[in-house]
This record gives sequence, structure tokens and C-alpha cells, in this order.
Amino acid sequence: MPLNTAAWFVLIGTLLIMMGLRSPILQRLHLTPSIVYLAVGVALGPTVFGAFHFNPLEQAHLLEILAEVAVLVSLFIAGMKMPVPVRWREWRAPVRLAFVSMTISVALTAAFGYFVLSLPLGAAILLGGILAPTDPVLATDVQVRHMGDKDALRFTLTSEAGMNDGSAFPFIMLGLAMLSAPVSYELIGSWVMKDVLWSTVSALLIGFVMGRLLAHIVRKQRLLGGESPLLDDFLGLGLIGLVYGACLLVEAWGFLAVFAAAISLRQAELKLAAIGPLTRDTGSAPEVQPDRAMPQHGTHVSEGSLLFKEPLERLSELVLVLLLGGMLFLDSWSVRAVGMALFLFMVVRPASVLLGLLGSGTPLRLQLLVGWFGVRGIGSIYYLMFAIVFGLPEDMAVEFIHITLVVIVLSIIIHGLSVKPVMLKWWPDTPPRGDQLK
Repeated sequence: MPLNTAAWFVLIGTLLIMMGLRSPILQRLHLTPSIVYLAVGVALGPTVFGAFHFNPLEQAHLLEILAEVAVLVSLFIAGMKMPVPVRWREWRAPVRLAFVSMTISVALTAAFGYFVLSLPLGAAILLGGILAPTDPVLATDVQVRHMGDKDALRFTLTSEAGMNDGSAFPFIMLGLAMLSAPVSYELIGSWVMKDVLWSTVSALLIGFVMGRLLAHIVRKQRLLGGESPLLDDFLGLGLIGLVYGACLLVEAWGFLAVFAAAISLRQAELKLAAIGPLTRDTGSAPEVQPDRAMPQHGTHVSEGSLLFKEPLERLSELVLVLLLGGMLFLDSWSVRAVGMALFLFMVVRPASVLLGLLGSGTPLRLQLLVGWFGVRGIGSIYYLMFAIVFGLPEDMAVEFIHITLVVIVLSIIIHGLSVKPVMLKWWPDTPPRGDQLK
């Protein structure tokens, strides 16, 4: 019997209260929120009781928008929590993961799709782009916990997820282009210049400039407005919308730009707070005082935004994982789908991390843990829906839906059940000094 509106309200309300109470039973069983939501979704979906079914082919555009919003909010939150400024010493490992390891991951996944699954080369590359990015929405248990968290593992995983949702987009576009036109030097050249260079560089530029600009505007406004409060939530959401919209207009990668804008805003606020408040009389600033605490009425858009956006992120996780359960059928669990998932977790992720960080000086234990915690989730759903809306052939879309759903479900279960035991045993709260950010 299908669920009515009242039943949905009761169900979602019950799940939110249960998660809010942080049940000791769930904690003892090492069950993450995503596992609980998935279990409820699968039980109510076509796999078990059939109380609801969400058809991703018919509702591709709606699901694309839902996933898009969830990823944008999550990327902004991740960027806000980055504990260090953008310096190569701290960011060399995440940058290599997001670009070098991403490329290796797409290549290995595409090779599996081409040689084992017998997909056309364009489709294999597209599938590699869909499955390669790690997820900023479902990986909260291994992400930076707060703005001052300098744990090297959490920072590496969070910053990688923040960047590779944008760095995967060129491969999505390459795969779609190769499905609609024969491969040629002209096609590859256009892809490199437009989708790789222009879209990436312009996204970073838009994000960093707009984030910094907002920090200065807010600082000036607070000076002129005295003690009158600003709506930090609106400012944060406005920055997301402005940056993402600007990127759509110039065909830049908006996910990457939103992450960059959040980092830029946060770091600009910290620098302005260290300088101290402007004086009303002259507009001059006192000398820099690095040890000074941030003023109570300083530019805190980043901190104020998190109060609203973190619950929004958790709510989007609940809704999308429930819908995920409603998309699964028993016949989704094909040998092809499970084989791709296991190859991705056991071969692609560890190999791409180790190769991408080769010679980087990153501690081996950190590399091994990063190689395990490559959580797949909402980002892959977005890229899949983007490809379907773009015009992916229906038979190919159905197979890609099955493969992607199985990969995400297994990632939620395997990574979700292993995160707490692995973190407790191999990565305590106070790891050796060499594994901490400076």
C-alpha cells in the first residue's frame, strides 16, 4: 500500500528525532545515519514492501536538482571548515588526489567498462566520470568536524571531495561528446581548451574573487551599520547562488567555484579579523595582531552560515538516501554492477591514491586510509541524472542507474560500517605528529 502524505511526515519526523537523540544502540552497532535511512528506504521500496517507488528515468530532472542543491550546500560547508589557507605545503596531497588520482580513477574505471563490460569507449569514460568523485554529503564521519579541526586525514578527505566534484565534470563532458560524435583531434582539442582549462581556471577565479569580495563588503557594512546584525544565512546562500549562476553563464564548473568561494570567504574573514576592526574616524586599521581573538562583531558570515546549512545538509542526506532505497529493485544487483563496485573499492581507489600521491611525502598510513575511505554518493547521482537529462540513450541509462545505485549502496554499507572501527584503531584523535597539519 503506497504511503500517503501523513505517513511520510510521520516517517521523516521519526527518523529526525531518532537521529537527534543519537540512540546508544545505533552507536554501539556503528550505524551511520545513511545506513539507517538506506535500510528504511529499501524496506519501504520495491525491494521489500513496495510502499513507494521513485523512478529515476521519469523523475531525472527533479532528482538532478535535488542532488545538485545537496552537493552545493555540502561543498560550501566543507569549504567553510577548511582549517588552513591555500598554501601548496598543506594542499599538495588534496590537489593531487582531486586531479591526478581523479584522472587515474576515471581511466581505470573506463578500462573496466570498456574491456570487461563491453561498453563503447565514450560510455565507459562517462561511467568513469560518474563513479570517480568521492562524496561530500555522505562522508561526514570522515570529514573535518569543525572550523579548527586540523586532523590531516579528515582535511585530506574533505578537501579532496570538495575539489573532485568539479574535476570530474570534464570527463562527463568528454564521455557525452564521444557518444554523439566520432573521436577526432578537433574534439579532443576543444575538450582540453574549454572543458579542462577554461572551465576549471575560470571557476577557481570566480570562486576566490567573489568569496573575498563578500568578506570585504560585509566588513564595510558592519562598520557602517554599527551593531545591527546581518543575515548570515542569506549571505551564505546568496554567495552560493551568485557564484554558481555566474559559472553557468560562462560555462565554468560551479561545484569547484562554490568550494573555492567558501574557502576564500573564510580565509578572508580570518585575515580581516586578525587585522582588527576598521575605525569609524579614518577608515584605517590598527597593526596586525595574530594572536588576537576574533572580535564578537567581526565578519562571521562563515560561522553564522553553518548554523543553518549543516541541518539542511543532514535533511538532504535523509531525503536522497530514502529515495535511493525507493529506486532499488532486486534485479539491480547484477554481476556487472557488483563487479564494478568491488573493482572500484578494491582496485581503483587504492591504486589511484597511491599513484597520485607518489613522491608527495604523504605518510603511508595516511595514504592507505585515504585509499579506503573513497565514499561514493550524491555527487554520482547528480552526474548520472545530468547525463540522462542531457540525452543518454535509455538502455544505457538503465544499466548506468543499476551500476551507480549498487556502487552507492555498497559504499554506504561497507564504508559506513568500517569508518568507526577503522578510525578508532588506525587513526585515533591524537595521531602521531607527522600526521597532523601544521
